[in-house]
Amino acid sequence: MCAHVLVAEDDAKQAKVISLYLESEGHTVVVVHDGRAALDQARRRRPDLLVLDVMMPVVDGLDVCRVLRAESDLPILMLTARTTEADLLLGLDLGADDYMTKPYSPRELMARIRTLLRRGRLAAPAPGRTEDPEVLRVGPLTVDRRGHVVGLSGREIYCTPGEFEVLSVLAAQPDRVFTRRQLLAQAHGSDQFITERTIDAHVLNLRKKLEPDPRRPVHLVTVFGIGYKLTDGSGASPGARHRAR
Repeated sequence: MCAHVLVAEDDAKQAKVISLYLESEGHTVVVVHDGRAALDQARRRRPDLLVLDVMMPVVDGLDVCRVLRAESDLPILMLTARTTEADLLLGLDLGADDYMTKPYSPRELMARIRTLLRRGRLAAPAPGRTEDPEVLRVGPLTVDRRGHVVGLSGREIYCTPGEFEVLSVLAAQPDRVFTRRQLLAQAHGSDQFITERTIDAHVLNLRKKLEPDPRRPVHLVTVFGIGYKLTDGSGASPGARHRAR
């Protein structure tokens, strides 16, 4: 699985270490040292994955993530010295697919990169496919698992790979309540680096994209004390048992 990886890291030593590990696995690597260069390079030749440091000059990594996520579904792994849960959720809220805090193990970094690249390859439509796509329908929502496309009332909705996996699990069994642990197992399998809090972040992001009012969800609802379920939105507004978080 050889890929073109863009590394945006202002620390030259850190960037060199990441590059050496990536190249040892057969990937091609381009390194930039500020956010503006990261934006320019990502637009010039779209990489298969972006390893993005948060604390960078000119344009910081959070702004780079926000801009690129509005333009494409490029997988983004963020690196930062910030360690609070609020920082992690902010990165995910802006569209990052994964998030690592410094200092980190280069081997763990490579494991996460392999996971993101594998998800991207599995989500991409196979060349030459001519049969009808496998589409899940829940009310006005459609989830094309083969084409990795989400539609809502006829318009396309962009989802990150992580959001798409969670939505696919829910859409495959509408009205079934899934615990966070079940969603974690079915959406991310044996990926030990994804946590239940990540599931919550994906759900919050999905609500912003799918719900008329994310504060009062009618499609992706919380079953208080248990987990989440996806409905067609035709029932009554969620009551005491279904509370948004």
